[in-house]
Amino acid sequence: MPLALWALAIGAFAIGTTEFVVTGVLPGIADEFGVSISTAGYIATTYAMGVFVGAPLVTVIGARVERRRMLAALMVLFVAGNLITSLAPTFAAVLVGRVVASFTHGAFFGIGAVVAADLVAPNRRAGAIAFMFTGLTLANVVGVPAGTLLGQYVGWRATFAAITLLGVVGLIGVLALVPRSGKPRGARLRPELAALANPQVVLAMAMTVLGFGGVFVSITYIAPMMVEVAGFAESGVTWLLVLFGLGMVVGNTLGGRFADVHLMPMLYTALGALAVVLLAFTWGAHSPFASAVCVFLIGAFGFATVPPLQKRVMDKAAAAPALASALNIGFFNLGNAIGAWLGGFVIAQGFGLTSPNWAGALLPAAALLLAVLSAILDRRDTTRPDPATARKATQPTTA
Repeated sequence: MPLALWALAIGAFAIGTTEFVVTGVLPGIADEFGVSISTAGYIATTYAMGVFVGAPLVTVIGARVERRRMLAALMVLFVAGNLITSLAPTFAAVLVGRVVASFTHGAFFGIGAVVAADLVAPNRRAGAIAFMFTGLTLANVVGVPAGTLLGQYVGWRATFAAITLLGVVGLIGVLALVPRSGKPRGARLRPELAALANPQVVLAMAMTVLGFGGVFVSITYIAPMMVEVAGFAESGVTWLLVLFGLGMVVGNTLGGRFADVHLMPMLYTALGALAVVLLAFTWGAHSPFASAVCVFLIGAFGFATVPPLQKRVMDKAAAAPALASALNIGFFNLGNAIGAWLGGFVIAQGFGLTSPNWAGALLPAAALLLAVLSAILDRRDTTRPDPATARKATQPTTA
């Protein structure tokens, strides 16, 4: 693989780490600023909402900017956001830093995937894109646990300072290794936006929000839940996050393998199993062993939904695959935001630290119902006669 892909993978690693490391350092941030755990959860919510808004917006802007320059600008934005967070004097400043960093997320993965594919021969493009996204999966196996440990022993500010340095390394790599490309043509927004109005695209994006949102209702509050309910030491949370990351890798791999040949059955299985595991975690959270199993399975079933959902959105918005892909990344993060808010809401209402688990189970269950509805619409569309063919069949024939 070209060296430029390493620069993209490092950037993906840094972005993945800053997104998910909050689950491990949330208690420290809450303690320093004297806010509740549910209020501290807004750190995850604001980041996710920033990705939701920024992914399509920045992608459209980036359509008129040379790709290497755009990737470098995105990494500068990422560095600035994490630096603001690490130096924040108030909780409000932490939220500002998170929003600034979040605007990098969707556009970096969208533009980076195009660049990665252009760096290699046509028969190696999927491998190149997968290599870049390896940075994201490794972030949850290595970056998040390491950042959690650093936050516990040195302080959460050190975690975000280290992520800032990772961003600087990614920026240098992009400037030094990614080749220049011609200035891309701007996107034609009107037909692309029309393609996104397809009811099947809307259903697929709704499944994205609900399915992935269920993961973050629970995982956002995993640190206080595991320490205060399951009885883990703070250092034990680090290893639970490693299990979550390993589950992500397994689920993403299996989801990608089966999505091409059995997309809807894969989606039914992942969403249904995710709902069951989250519900079981409500009681399993009282046992260290059951907690470890549930955390792994939440990562596996949660991320098994990613390839089929992403593929379905792109298939159903064939006239606007790039914008649909970037927008769906935003919807994954809208799910994160809704999930983090819902988890904090049920805790604040006095339902207890395990309540995000049963609340989270409701979301993939709802997504499963939408998947069934979407499949019914698919069958209706395939059995409906083509209007042109029907007209031709009813025309009288001449001797």
